[in-house]
Amino acid sequence: MKPGIHPNYQKVVFMDVNSGYKFLSGSTKTSNETIEWEDGNTYPLIKVEISCDTHPFYTGKQKFVERGGRAQRFMEKYKQK
Repeated sequence: MKPGIHPNYQKVVFMDVNSGYKFLSGSTKTSNETIEWEDGNTYPLIKVEISCDTHPFYTGKQKFVERGGRAQRFMEKYKQK
């Protein structure tokens, strides 16, 4: 591999914002937020909206509240009725 062209591969903590589930994994993603993990080390924190803890395929059921359709979210966003 050529030196200097590949992103830095490091350990990061991914956190599911819907359930609070966290797991440590390797990634090239970076973040300004950090978190102290169970092993006492500090790692970058990446927040994700869906993980294996909340995805219906893995859980067999829907865990989070239905957000509504596109039109409804648009109307709420721009306060139109």
